[in-house]
Amino acid sequence: MPFASKLFPALRLIPASATACALVSGLLALAPPAFALEDAGAYLAGRAALLDNDFAQASVYYDRLLKSLGANTQVQEGAIFAHVAQGEIDKALAVAQEIIALSNGKPTQVAVLVTLAESAQEGRFGDGLKLLDAGADAGQLVGGLYRAWALMGEGQVSEAMQAFDAVAKIDGLQGFAGYHRALALALVGDYEGAETIFSGENAALYNGTRRGVLAHLEILSQLERNADALKLLDDSFGHKLDAELAGLKARLEAGETLPFTAIGSARDGVAELYFSVAQALNADSVAGFSLLHARLALWLRPDHGDAALLTGVILENVQQYDLAIAAYELVSPDNPAFTAAQLGRAEAMVAADRSDAAIDVLEKLSRSAPDEPGVWSALGDNLRRIERYAEAAKAYDRAIALAGTPKPSDWTLWYARAISQERSGQWPEAEKGLRKALELNPGQPAVLNYLGYSYVEKRENLKEALQMIQQAVAGRPDDGYITDSLGWAYYRLGRYPEAVAQMERAVELKPTDALLNDHLGDVYWAAGRKREAEFQWHRALNFGPAPDLDLDRVRRKLAVGLDVVLKEEGAEPLHPDHAGN
Repeated sequence: MPFASKLFPALRLIPASATACALVSGLLALAPPAFALEDAGAYLAGRAALLDNDFAQASVYYDRLLKSLGANTQVQEGAIFAHVAQGEIDKALAVAQEIIALSNGKPTQVAVLVTLAESAQEGRFGDGLKLLDAGADAGQLVGGLYRAWALMGEGQVSEAMQAFDAVAKIDGLQGFAGYHRALALALVGDYEGAETIFSGENAALYNGTRRGVLAHLEILSQLERNADALKLLDDSFGHKLDAELAGLKARLEAGETLPFTAIGSARDGVAELYFSVAQALNADSVAGFSLLHARLALWLRPDHGDAALLTGVILENVQQYDLAIAAYELVSPDNPAFTAAQLGRAEAMVAADRSDAAIDVLEKLSRSAPDEPGVWSALGDNLRRIERYAEAAKAYDRAIALAGTPKPSDWTLWYARAISQERSGQWPEAEKGLRKALELNPGQPAVLNYLGYSYVEKRENLKEALQMIQQAVAGRPDDGYITDSLGWAYYRLGRYPEAVAQMERAVELKPTDALLNDHLGDVYWAAGRKREAEFQWHRALNFGPAPDLDLDRVRRKLAVGLDVVLKEEGAEPLHPDHAGN
């Protein structure tokens, strides 16, 4: 999962599936139009590229078709999607305006969404209202709340409140309408009215997202209720605060009145509308429409760090890593979302096989945000990924120190550091770390397996090691690697028939894993089943290379047998008395 996606609990103010049904136009459902053969090929190629989320390639085909065909709804909508996905709003807008001009009063929903955003961007809310009044369909949700924000932009506050209330009467949209009504009330200074909504019957919804909590904090502070704001902060985030939250807490404790910054204009309100819908759609896996709304939100409000983060997350999820990296780069260093954006940028670089660049980003971030444990943890993860284990262990040292008193959720940090320590030859420290991880999360299969397997390899604490691995298998019976560990433990103990049973199960679970096939070959050999052993070693060579697997050693076993290889290595010989048939 992309790192930044962890920052986005779904804004479930409305049923996401209902939103999807209300917003998704017929773009993908329409039958292909009748084209000349040459144009039909370009259309199908563009459509395939769009469905494959290759937005750059899709825009090439659709733009070519627009030049040769002129107005064609399916082609125009495809072009809009492709350009918006890349952040090319101006190109999309030109196509949307052409659709509206030639629509005879019934433009497509996608064209309406883009055009309404442009009206808000330019402050021409009256144009947006005229478009809706003429029958343009933006859906009950966006159309209704856009109308309310446009009326706010026109200075018609009473009429705007009536429009918010009208949306609230639609089944399933009450929470969404209330949230935006509260923001609108706060915008005009009615903090009492806004607080009544935030603490009302849908309080859990409004305070269920970071943005909602931050807006509520500012509203409470404007009402000179800093003590209540501090309680909300503690209840929502606990004591594990990032730099932005810690700064807000310090200001509240100092008695400062926080300004209301959640939105500063009706245009910001429209941006928040598009962002809210993007979140809900993303939770329902409607990637194309979620991206459309997130991009429009960011275009309307370039300092909307959360919209940039969400845009990056969506693009990562559809494997458009370069576009994701560019989206994260839109967040400026003075934006509270900057650290999260840089972490997301690094993750996208890793996914794009640019690990060295990702580490450069994280090392710079560790200097600019040295007190953020998440930064050091991410740096450790990436160093460990490219096997720079000693450096990774040091990064985890810093993350653990900054995390403070260990909590159950910190077991992953201790586990990751212990792996790095073990791989860099620091076994005593690694052993202590693994024990600590088990103390924080007793019975954790991954930790039990790693510690038990390490003991087996080192020929230490073999009885306890076997018990640990047996417990790990019980916790994850379908994990091939943990089952392999149990088989290997039996092998080390000379209990070959039991080893065979477990190793066969491990390979059944992970049939193409080279290391597991190699292990099964060793176990077969030890059990006297030499022809089967050679077969498994050949499979290991075919499936290799693999981490921790020495292919030259596999070839040597095929040449002279496992007994000779063990003797050459000075290792303990097999125990044929334990072999099965």
